[in-house]
Amino acid sequence: MRPHRRLVERYSEPAAWESLTLENHSELEHHVAGLPSQLLDNDQDAKQFDSLMLRLQLAVLRAEPQFAKLRQQVEQIAGLLAEKSNIPMVRAQMPLIEELQTEAFWQDVTPAILERVRKDLRALIKLIEKVARHPVFTDFEDELDPPSEIELTQFTPGFNFPRFQNKARQFLRDNETIPVLHKLRTLEPLTIADLQEIERLLVSEGVGTERDLAHAREVSDSLGLFLRSLAGLDRAVAKSAFNQFLTGRTPTANQIEFLNLLIDHIADRGFLDPELLYASPFIDLSAKGIDGLFPSPEVDAIFAVLKTVKASAAV
Repeated sequence: MRPHRRLVERYSEPAAWESLTLENHSELEHHVAGLPSQLLDNDQDAKQFDSLMLRLQLAVLRAEPQFAKLRQQVEQIAGLLAEKSNIPMVRAQMPLIEELQTEAFWQDVTPAILERVRKDLRALIKLIEKVARHPVFTDFEDELDPPSEIELTQFTPGFNFPRFQNKARQFLRDNETIPVLHKLRTLEPLTIADLQEIERLLVSEGVGTERDLAHAREVSDSLGLFLRSLAGLDRAVAKSAFNQFLTGRTPTANQIEFLNLLIDHIADRGFLDPELLYASPFIDLSAKGIDGLFPSPEVDAIFAVLKTVKASAAV
């Protein structure tokens, strides 16, 4: 650091940044940028989010057309984070995460507002499952061939399934007092008539289209499971599902922590497939997952509860 102290002291003053010349740029690039710093940041996911937000801020300042695409990427990230609301550090930012998914937030948005979003959410990006992350940060330059007409047999203009998911999740949670929507957050089995009424509500309220609902059935194998995954379960209801399992048992501290984690997941996602109990965060308490904490008969009993919870929405 010592040989470059003169430059470090000069550029530590705000006035030095008011009018940078080409020579200044060269000094910063070749003599200052590579100097060691105590501000270490090894969070690659957060840095990628920083890059995305910087490009979005520049798009706002320059009124660039790529603003819409970058905005969509941020909305997708917000939607994925919303699914992690059972994690305390995510729950603390839920008002902002939900606001990002509304049209009102993006009206007259400023770089300063986006900077607040960047600072508040950058540490949460690593919590998004990697399998869901890969389309978010891509930034490839298109190579355009001569224009020609093609027929899209599987897609229609304006089809945006992630946006539909976000709008549907918000609608279901904002209107959970409607009896048929309230059933989604309980273990009361859904009927075909219930699903038809929910479909009618989603279409009539402009939340989605028949195509959105058809795609939801396809990706989730059941419209009921898709809707339950968005609405979640009331936590008291999710906890009550394990009442019979706990009767006559005195679980250990690790078992209680595991069950609470399990209940939080069900409350947030509506159900849980047993194979997930052998992956993070469930293996954080035992490398063997559930098998390392419970004897085989109790594992089977927990699996039976999970099956019942899922079956209540699998219509």
